[in-house]
Amino acid sequence: MSPTIMKIGSYRFFFNSNEESRMHVHIQTPEGVAKFWLEPIVALADSYRLDQRTLRELAKLVEENADAFRNAWLNHLRK
Repeated sequence: MSPTIMKIGSYRFFFNSNEESRMHVHIQTPEGVAKFWLEPIVALADSYRLDQRTLRELAKLVEENADAFRNAWLNHLRK
């Protein structure tokens, strides 16, 4: 299951709740995908087909919205 948490422009932020227990968020872009850890700190976990400029932009967006992503993760797991 991959619930969408947020959309910003052409970016879709989501997570795979059955993938692993460590909190993370995936981002689908028109060019590729990225995965960022949300704890213990926000950090790039993996990316595919994204350039450094896009990854910096995504990292900033994840940092700015990290609390919302963490809350969505926790709320989803409580269901």
